Amino acid sequence: MTAADSRREHDLLGDRDVPADAYWGVHTLRAKENFQITGTPISAYPHMVEALAAVKEAAALANDELGLLDSAKAAAIAEACREIRAGKLLDQFVVDVIQGGAGTSTNMNANEVVANRALELLGHEKGEYSYLHPNEDVNLGQSTNDVYPTAVRIATIFAVRGLLDAMSVLQEAFSRKAVEFRDVLKMGRTQLQDAVPMTLGQEFSTYAVMLDEDRARLAEAVLLIHEINLGATAIGTGLNAAPGYAEAARRHLAAITGLEVVTAANLVEATQDCGAFVQMSGVLKRIAVKLSKTCNDLRLLSSGPRAGFGEINLPPVQAGSSIMPGKVNPVIPEVVNQVAFEVIGNDVTVTMAAEAGQLQLNAFEPIILHSLSESITHLRAACLTLAERCVSGITANTEVLRAAVENSIGLVTALNPYIGYTAATAIAKEALVTGRGVAELVLEKGLLPAQSLADLLRPEVVAGCGPATT
Repeated sequence: MTAADSRREHDLLGDRDVPADAYWGVHTLRAKENFQITGTPISAYPHMVEALAAVKEAAALANDELGLLDSAKAAAIAEACREIRAGKLLDQFVVDVIQGGAGTSTNMNANEVVANRALELLGHEKGEYSYLHPNEDVNLGQSTNDVYPTAVRIATIFAVRGLLDAMSVLQEAFSRKAVEFRDVLKMGRTQLQDAVPMTLGQEFSTYAVMLDEDRARLAEAVLLIHEINLGATAIGTGLNAAPGYAEAARRHLAAITGLEVVTAANLVEATQDCGAFVQMSGVLKRIAVKLSKTCNDLRLLSSGPRAGFGEINLPPVQAGSSIMPGKVNPVIPEVVNQVAFEVIGNDVTVTMAAEAGQLQLNAFEPIILHSLSESITHLRAACLTLAERCVSGITANTEVLRAAVENSIGLVTALNPYIGYTAATAIAKEALVTGRGVAELVLEKGLLPAQSLADLLRPEVVAGCGPATT
């Protein structure tokens, strides 16, 4: 870089040239060089950048309120943070999401971007830190160890809101199909063997109920994330934070974010404990496991179209083969399955990172942030994709389903209370040997009148949704 293209900055290790137009500085430059790991910068998670800016703004306002920071500096810092929260300067958050140092590089990246934008607002050039300094002013009363965990929590809350909304969209899609298929009779199965009759509507309603339950568990887990350690500084003793700072910063952060954040009762414990993240990751894994099971069902029920179950049709969204003409694959459930596998793996990562903490700090929260953010954002996209590109367009092969019921040995279970166990067993055995239908044999042997049999096989009866009149 030429002198015109760069500015010189100084840190603990010496002087380095930084691009003149960059809002980040020397600390960020070194982190860029040291952590070339994923190629994914912090900016890939806008919620985290927004959360960092919210924390920095709250800190500036608290320091101004306590008389610790010049009001003009505080106002410039707050304005810079508001711009960042509005989406500006996102591309200046360039540090890799996976980094050593417990998130120090991310905190310094934020300090430098906020400081340099604040300098501009005050009429100075980037890098003129004698007027407003990234550490002494933007980071006043803070350390990475309370800023970073607080920002991760705020970012997680923001991201979870989107996931909860997406799960609701998918739940509603399944609920609509449950209503649409409420009179479609089919055979239920256990261990892939014929069990008893049910309706396709009942089958689809279970998917909606599972999502509703998981949304409730996710809403519970996110409540734990509202506890923050802002004001703890390095290890939770509050060293270098003025009296009253923690509460003032919390109050301003709550006003800025609209979240009911609370300061942890014991900041030493809160600075080292990642239990809330483990809980959140476990709930995300639960969602992923059940969502993947649902997609397994959709793939199985739609298998064929002629040599498989063929009970439902998934909407065709793309050609399925480069060699087999006419083949259409269940690509939407398949991609959701893969997201689920990723989330399950991320849960292991969060577990190990939380366990690896030592003494007064967990240095591995960057990988926790990365794992949780991936899980939440990918699950959100998966739910919306499944709802819009698959579930909403599913149709039922009604005749195939009805024929399977009429031909199934399992039908005798529904008739057992009316013809007796012994007769039902004999009918089941004969039907299995001869390949004839249960209903046909019951009528042939005069075990039930035709009208009574028809009444017993009404969808609402066999599915347990209404009484028989026989």
